[in-house]
Amino acid sequence: MTVLTNLKLVASKRNLTLNPIVQRRHKLVNGLHQQLALVEARKNNQTYAPKKMRTFTDKLSGERKTIETVKRVKEWFWIGESGKINLAVKYGAKTLPLNKRGANAIECANNDELIKTLIALKAAVLDGELDEAIAEMSTAIRSRFAK
Repeated sequence: MTVLTNLKLVASKRNLTLNPIVQRRHKLVNGLHQQLALVEARKNNQTYAPKKMRTFTDKLSGERKTIETVKRVKEWFWIGESGKINLAVKYGAKTLPLNKRGANAIECANNDELIKTLIALKAAVLDGELDEAIAEMSTAIRSRFAK
């Protein structure tokens, strides 16, 4: 019992569902993390190929099988007309507006600056700086499903 006396014990209840705002933040942070891994892999002349499980039905036997496949990760960055790297922040398949004037990309001089920008964006998302843009995009995406 001496071990338990040295620990801080509290009465706590675990929430089974997350707040929708927190869920959206996590979705965007996961996307930023994938882009960061993609940039770092390219910098080291490697390929970034995350794995996912895919289930399909075998046409011959009718049996359902699960295999591990490579997940496709689309780049959020490209080389612009000025020769610098442009980075768009995506929520799903749509690009998030980054300010009220309609800016939709961040210009970076090189890969190192792109990595620093992605890290800063992850921190900004976790701090809630893009919550308004995420909420607008989420509402627009959901409205397309309503009929």
